[in-house]
Amino acid sequence: MSTTTEAPAEVMPGVYEITAELYHSDPVPGGSLSSTGARTLASKCPAAFKYRLDNPEPYKQVFELGTAAHKLVLDDGPELVLVDAERWDTKAVKAEVAAIRAEGKIPLKRAALEQVHAMAAAIRNHAEAAELLEPGSGLAEQSLFWQEDGIWRRARLDFLRHNGQIVDYKTTKSANPIDLPKTVHDCGYHQQQEWYLDGGISLDVIDLGQPFQFVFQEKEPPYLVTVTTCDPTARGIGRHLNDRALYTYARCIETGEWPGYLEAPLTPLPAWVERQYA
Repeated sequence: MSTTTEAPAEVMPGVYEITAELYHSDPVPGGSLSSTGARTLASKCPAAFKYRLDNPEPYKQVFELGTAAHKLVLDDGPELVLVDAERWDTKAVKAEVAAIRAEGKIPLKRAALEQVHAMAAAIRNHAEAAELLEPGSGLAEQSLFWQEDGIWRRARLDFLRHNGQIVDYKTTKSANPIDLPKTVHDCGYHQQQEWYLDGGISLDVIDLGQPFQFVFQEKEPPYLVTVTTCDPTARGIGRHLNDRALYTYARCIETGEWPGYLEAPLTPLPAWVERQYA
């Protein structure tokens, strides 16, 4: 597949190899719902979703490290460019960095470039992760578009293996299995897993006999890696939250109203405090 850079006049259900910029701009006429949008609807409210839709999050340099790691681990993404200057606050270096970003590339300091190379090496040295993300075993950054019950949905897969398995690569503060339940909950990764599987099933591009796998990697040395997937309870909760988000989205599209939070005349203490004093 060739990379598409311009939004089509209409979108047909399918798997596309398009740029990240085009995907995130939502090329579906009339709009579509992504996993990120569904998680916002489930965790916050329609008003917050609509604000983010109308006011895309501004560029943040912190995103570049994760994108650079994806580039080296998945062998797909923008070119990485070394800006070998101790200070980035001079007029000349600022201009150089801006020009690199304007070309769609990622400028990195030497330490950051060495860091992402070390992270990629750690992935290659982790037997399970290396096998899942082996170059040539699948396609990176595939964009899925499908329609269910009149609602257009979309997803962008990190890696779709030729055997029909989805692999999602996450950089994280801690890949310790003790910490991952909180990370999955806070980031809504259980919703993301079910959303991606819905797209793969709808478009018949996945094998349900192959487990969805997250590859979590820490961003600090020695860049430890954990490969895991959500358990049945987490998956069930993720599906429920996605269903609720889809219903909310459809209702808001139909009415044109995007309400905020529900009224809360009484606010209790956390359940653990009530249990402590019971």
